[in-house]
Amino acid sequence: MMQQGRRNFQRINNLISGTRFAGIHRHIPQSIWLPLFICYTNAASRSSFRFLFLAVSLFIGLCVSVRLLEFTVSPTAQNFESSIVTIHDKIEIPLNCSMGNHTQTCPNNYYPKNFTLHDEQQSGIPHMCPDFFRWIHEDLRPWSATGITEESVERAKGVADFRFVVLNGTAYIEHYKKSVDTRDVFTIWGLLQLLRRYPGKVPDLDIMFECFDFPRVLKKDYGQLNSAVVPSPLFGYCGDDDSFDIVFPDWSFWGWAEINIKPWDLLLKDLEEGNKRMEWIDREPYAYWKGNPNVAQHRKDLLTCNVSDTNDWNARLYIQDWVQESKQGFKGSNLADQCTHRFKIYIEGSAWSVSEKYILACDSVTLLVTPHYYDFFTRGLMPGLHYWPVRMDDKCRSIKFAAEWGNNHEQQAKAMGKAASSFIQEDMKMDHVYDYMFHLLTAYSKLMKYKPTVPPNAVELCSETMACTSEGFSKQFMEESTVKGPADASPCIMQPPYDPQTLNSILDTKLNSIKQVESWEKQYFEQMNQE
Repeated sequence: MMQQGRRNFQRINNLISGTRFAGIHRHIPQSIWLPLFICYTNAASRSSFRFLFLAVSLFIGLCVSVRLLEFTVSPTAQNFESSIVTIHDKIEIPLNCSMGNHTQTCPNNYYPKNFTLHDEQQSGIPHMCPDFFRWIHEDLRPWSATGITEESVERAKGVADFRFVVLNGTAYIEHYKKSVDTRDVFTIWGLLQLLRRYPGKVPDLDIMFECFDFPRVLKKDYGQLNSAVVPSPLFGYCGDDDSFDIVFPDWSFWGWAEINIKPWDLLLKDLEEGNKRMEWIDREPYAYWKGNPNVAQHRKDLLTCNVSDTNDWNARLYIQDWVQESKQGFKGSNLADQCTHRFKIYIEGSAWSVSEKYILACDSVTLLVTPHYYDFFTRGLMPGLHYWPVRMDDKCRSIKFAAEWGNNHEQQAKAMGKAASSFIQEDMKMDHVYDYMFHLLTAYSKLMKYKPTVPPNAVELCSETMACTSEGFSKQFMEESTVKGPADASPCIMQPPYDPQTLNSILDTKLNSIKQVESWEKQYFEQMNQE
């Protein structure tokens, strides 16, 4: 009878181990279960067993109920059902590189396909997006009347570096040409992290992306917006008043492997600590710039503003030699160590430059040389509040006056530097970068007039197929910038488009602020010439 009891226990043990109760059973020692099932085989004890069985059943029911109500995930969890997961506490799901560098396929059922955000079930004060998100409406306005057709997307294939498609939460990539360095790699990586952050929330979409410096979809090639030919919707890093390119966060937010610039989350913390090392009032009272002058003539012209035996334009300018820097292990290019001057100069390179966000984050007054291009956040900056405008056609004198003004108006200058760094630390934190991506792609998807399909030469892509096979700084930065799990809150709430009157008022305010500074500058040098 005892042996029969053991066999019955083993059968039920095997049954439980193969069901959804297995997770509970693993935490209950066999020494608890075995006497109960042996007891059942003894007729004299069946009455007692019924009572015990009822008690145990209630206990199991309670455990299962708690398990279903409080869903948690172990860091070593390997499988997730594709049904909706309700998150009460933030969960973390590490990359599944079980095959090491041989991971060539995406693991099945590893990451939840859908989930319910914690704040969707609670009432509270809505989190509004920063104002610069409203430029999404303006960037997509060329397609607001016609929508985005498959034909217009296909036309962008000639200039795009890659095509990125999302279908039912799964990403597919089709490459056309190699971009500069790893720009395409980390841009794609950023898109995959968005899918990890908001699983099941990113809609089906089909986008073309170009990773070079310049906008490519020129307005002059399309005539009026009401013409028969719809512009090709092409994503890139910057735009200007003469193009239709859709601006998107650049690759460096997830790290710049070639020059050892960390992912943005980590770098923001470093910059914040760097600011604390030296108060603004104790910094060098000059304008600092360090960069590569060989990418544009106006950068070479900037070097003429450097201090010399005959002139001091209040500028301290340095050439960044990345080849030499890489040989020295990038010891002299730590951005957090460059917050040592009261003023820092931003000047575009061949087009827009990723350096702008690093300069604005330094608590220094940003001296912004008249830009031609914009990226996704710079249209939210206001002259006189976040930066001091510098003339492109008279750089040296503008820089000299800016430093003179700041050193004679220390509190106002300090406040301007702080306003810029606060904008970067708060409005430009990584949460908002992802939310900008989410809102832009969602709005884009709503304009699509067709159901996307997997391109003929596309392959499925996920974080594992990229990170697990990478090496060096690329692997390090991917691991450091991996979204650890689904967000525990909904994206910020984007405001409606600007009405024409408000938009014109903003643009007029910017222009008038710049003109005011130019007027002060003119008066300053006129007085100097009279002395």
